[in-house]
Amino acid sequence: MDPFDAGAGGILRQPKAVWATAGASVVAFMGIGLVDPILPSIAKGLDASAGQVSLLFTSYFLITALAMLVTGFVSSRIGGRKTLLLGLAFVVVFAGLAGTSDTVGQLVGYRAGWGLGNALFVSTALAVIVGAAAGGSAAAILLYESALGLGMACGPLLGALLGDASWRYPFFGTAFLLAIGFLCITVFLKEQPKPARKTSLLDPIKALGHGGLASAAISAFFYNYTFFTVLAFTPFVLNMTPYKSGAVFFAWGLLLAVFSVLVAPRMQRRFGSLKVLGGSLVLLAADVLVLGYGNHTAAIVCTILSGAFIGVNNTVYTELALGVSDAPRPVASAGYNFVRWFAAAAAPYFAPKIEEWTDVHIPFVVAAATAVLGAVVVVVRRRALTLEAEELEPRHATEDGVAVFAN
Repeated sequence: MDPFDAGAGGILRQPKAVWATAGASVVAFMGIGLVDPILPSIAKGLDASAGQVSLLFTSYFLITALAMLVTGFVSSRIGGRKTLLLGLAFVVVFAGLAGTSDTVGQLVGYRAGWGLGNALFVSTALAVIVGAAAGGSAAAILLYESALGLGMACGPLLGALLGDASWRYPFFGTAFLLAIGFLCITVFLKEQPKPARKTSLLDPIKALGHGGLASAAISAFFYNYTFFTVLAFTPFVLNMTPYKSGAVFFAWGLLLAVFSVLVAPRMQRRFGSLKVLGGSLVLLAADVLVLGYGNHTAAIVCTILSGAFIGVNNTVYTELALGVSDAPRPVASAGYNFVRWFAAAAAPYFAPKIEEWTDVHIPFVVAAATAVLGAVVVVVRRRALTLEAEELEPRHATEDGVAVFAN
């Protein structure tokens, strides 16, 4: 069945509860790239260095990584609906507070609270969408991934449009939009049955004892360092107005969405997951090197082009992580994310530091090297990663409604 079919169960014919959750998911994902085009403006407004402002990503993703041990514990006890609402409440409060910050330290702290809320929401949203969707999981999963891509693309655009007047407005705008999402979910989404088994805090750590899952997590750790060097450090290198920077990252997000949802599954069916992932990581490394050493035009083009490789990698990593392990998928997802999001926290901190110690090119050399290391892990550990991975149908790995946060 075509998931875009407007008939019953198609992506366009879903209950209001699904649309409410998907709409809130778009805004939640927007929060990841929202600050990209306004990073220089924040630095100027708060009299902060690039390294200090980059901590907005570090605090956000460090808390996100730690929260992966908590989200399953919470949702298995209070249910999906309450977990969504709790996460949204955190985001609304801390996003609003972020807009009132007088120092970069306050802003970094509020982003940490925002990260906790986003982890609670996004790690639960796909399960809720699949549980409430009509016509099976295929259309629901596609709707969720479309929301992810749309949010990643529109976050920088919203940041640019509101941030052109003041760097504070994107934070207030996000709080307002998610407050609407909170009300919609309250009205339209009914509570779903709780899982039969409650998740403990240590289950995700124990799941990493599986060689295949540990290999996928380590490879994704290296890849995420590259990903978030592009996302958090490149805006300072481009040094553009919020509008222009927002346009660049909007185009980047569109490529990410298209390649994640449409291109990656076709490539997997034709070449196999591991070959696609290894090749995409090497191409990403080459792209990042050109970004770091090319002229300004080349840097813009390579920033946008990286979205294609990132989209492919996100999809394949998702399916590898959730298909290769014999652990319950919620537990495997939490363990995998616990490892890889530490790199998302590290890259925004270390990239400006490396520039201070060396020059502006070397952070991209390091990012290219980590992408290659991710590919090396895939090659060296291909036997452990092959279990079920090559036989996986695209999207199958999330059919039970388990999300890999932010893909």
